[in-house]
Amino acid sequence: MMGKTGDFAPDPDPEAFGSGKVRDRLGWGRLVIALDALLAKRNVTSAAKDLGIQTPALSRLLGQLRDEFGDPLFVRSGRGLVPTPFVEALRPKIWAIAVDIDALFKPGTDPVPSEITFDPRWNVPIDSHAPPLRVRPADPPDASGPDVINPGDTPSDRLARHIGVLGIGGGGHGRPLTVEEAEDAMAVILAGEADPVQIGALLGMMRMRGSTAPEIAGFVRAMGAHVAGRLGRTIEVDVDWPCFTSPNYHNPPWFFHAAILVAQAGHRVLLHGSTGVGPSSVRHEVVASALAIPVCKTTDDIPLALARSRIAYASLAALAPQIHQLVGLYRLMQTRSAVMEAVHLLKPAGGRITLLGAAKPSYRDLHRDAARLLGWKNLAVLGSARDVAQFTPFRPTTVHRLVDGDADDRTLPALMREPPATPRPRGTNLDYWEGVWTGAIRDPRAERIIVSTAAFALFSIPGGKGMSFDEAMGQAEALWKARRTV
Repeated sequence: MMGKTGDFAPDPDPEAFGSGKVRDRLGWGRLVIALDALLAKRNVTSAAKDLGIQTPALSRLLGQLRDEFGDPLFVRSGRGLVPTPFVEALRPKIWAIAVDIDALFKPGTDPVPSEITFDPRWNVPIDSHAPPLRVRPADPPDASGPDVINPGDTPSDRLARHIGVLGIGGGGHGRPLTVEEAEDAMAVILAGEADPVQIGALLGMMRMRGSTAPEIAGFVRAMGAHVAGRLGRTIEVDVDWPCFTSPNYHNPPWFFHAAILVAQAGHRVLLHGSTGVGPSSVRHEVVASALAIPVCKTTDDIPLALARSRIAYASLAALAPQIHQLVGLYRLMQTRSAVMEAVHLLKPAGGRITLLGAAKPSYRDLHRDAARLLGWKNLAVLGSARDVAQFTPFRPTTVHRLVDGDADDRTLPALMREPPATPRPRGTNLDYWEGVWTGAIRDPRAERIIVSTAAFALFSIPGGKGMSFDEAMGQAEALWKARRTV
């Protein structure tokens, strides 16, 4: 998000804006920055605070934007401002312009130049398509009430009743699903017994109501059973490291380097995840292969890879194609669903610790509460990371943990000042990322991220007396210096 940009007071001349009126290029610049903030925050007050202006001033700018584009741009909902399809289509262009403005006035601070955000060397589409989402079109369910699931009901009938519980069933007083109801609903979907309309209705209604921890826990139970059935065995690891990132997330995946350090310390590490189903769907497989991390194409490959290398990467498409396709529904709905929250807690192996990243406070609590309902004893959620556990040592970081089943938050101070950016080719390309690991390129900032991320993982692993974070940093430093490169 952009920093404060000075005086955003709206132009007092109403003729400066609007279709067919005098075009004010200076005013357009203000409007672009205002729209970028509103798209990021989806809340006028929060966006105004980020921009350093008063809420009424931003409201006036929003009004001018609506006049200029002839579209409402946002509609209000219980979850804040919801972008219209028109402004969603503009989002990439608005973001790119805003980033370019930042880069122009703050040289060296643009981590992802807007004209080079897609590196074809590690943004690679999947080479073998996963099976399509299995569904079963169904006749409309009977008109019986939504309160009781009868043993003789078809899967479609059961799912219909769960949807009814969420919505207008029961006299119009919907409620969230229980753990058991959510588990049954997801089990029907994963078995390929759900009508596609039912899948959309279930996920859409959960999104509008806001997913609860019991619902996420129920989804995870069903997903875990589905994956366990495909594995056909129990796999034990020390570190379960989910890495489900957006295809639009272009920051370098330094956490792969850190995971190797943890494996070289003697711990078994399973990385598993996805970067969506679009043109960057094989990004994690590419970067794992570049570091000689075994990439598991089938579930049978995982135990062998862990036995040989103590580290492996398994894509969601390999673990569970049905879940992979459910995540891929984002391309149709353009919004996160409860599936995309539950998948972070999938835990295909019995890891001693699961490492997560969650920038939004609501997601941190959701994940930890769901993990507790699942009976997990140990979990560590980085409160400042987006979607994946990658530590940022240049600012204070809160770690939201479960320790032996009890909530335990730990705030770690900034470990150092952020080093200046190392001059490098524009973009976050694979050559640069590999060069930092091999030592061909020295980037103190990247090295600090890698070492501190490894320290976070080592610090989080339960067992024995444990270690302090300072001790973990010392071990991670030694591992970095002694790393075995490809």
